[in-house]
Amino acid sequence: MFKSGYVALIGRPNVGKSTLLNRLMGRKLSIVTPKAQTTRHRIMGILSERSGQMIFLDTPGLMEPRSTLDNSMMHQVRRATADADVVVFMADARDDQCNVAGLARLGDTPAILALNKVDLTIQEKTLPLADQYLRHHPFAAVIPISALTEFNLDTLMQQVRQHLPAGPQLYPDEMISEHPERFFVAEIIREKVFRQFRAEVPYAAAVIITQFVERNRRKDLIAADIVVERASQKGILIGKGGTALKNVGIRARRDIEAFLSRPVYLKLFVRVRPNWRNNATHLRQYGY
Repeated sequence: MFKSGYVALIGRPNVGKSTLLNRLMGRKLSIVTPKAQTTRHRIMGILSERSGQMIFLDTPGLMEPRSTLDNSMMHQVRRATADADVVVFMADARDDQCNVAGLARLGDTPAILALNKVDLTIQEKTLPLADQYLRHHPFAAVIPISALTEFNLDTLMQQVRQHLPAGPQLYPDEMISEHPERFFVAEIIREKVFRQFRAEVPYAAAVIITQFVERNRRKDLIAADIVVERASQKGILIGKGGTALKNVGIRARRDIEAFLSRPVYLKLFVRVRPNWRNNATHLRQYGY
């Protein structure tokens, strides 16, 4: 029996959703940083097997919105859970309290509780946390995992397969995502901004690909704007003599070339768009 369906990965910021998606896919699709709320989009990863096809949906971390951008991100979570045939609800195994507010998003969709980061705690601590979650929601399974070390991911996959409905193949075997290459290129650049800068700069930054040209016998040409909200943020991004922006470009180009499997020439520019995170027109232009 061939099974296929959508699997939403939801949970608070920094519980490891993006790391889990990358491990399950066997390649990097979602950017990962130590900072909360790195993921802003619903990232799709298509895993095709002989007996089925799982379409994973990585989502932004559950939170109370404080901007129009935050509302857009929570809309992505709602879309993912509405589309899902199975939900993997992720929690940090080190937490003392369960995320009761987040459970309200599950509805009647079959849900699996994945207690992540068990490599960083002791088993005795995870049992009371699992009991708390089970008192608030009838999870189909509770699985302790470590997305980072890949501990118990085979068990998680078995449970996901078990609860997927019978259905046809939804995407071609060779397809790993519905997002175009330029989307992943923009995400790679944004990841480098998150990793290199502190405070408000990463959260005020958006990346827009303005040129993406494949060239025969020459490096592909990619140009991107990094948009921020204030002139002071632009100065920090560029750095003294342009060194900070150059470092972002060097690190981004290396990962972009690895992702595309071909050499690229990358040009980065910094633009100021005041309060873009609360401007619906800018958000649409930037793909949110």
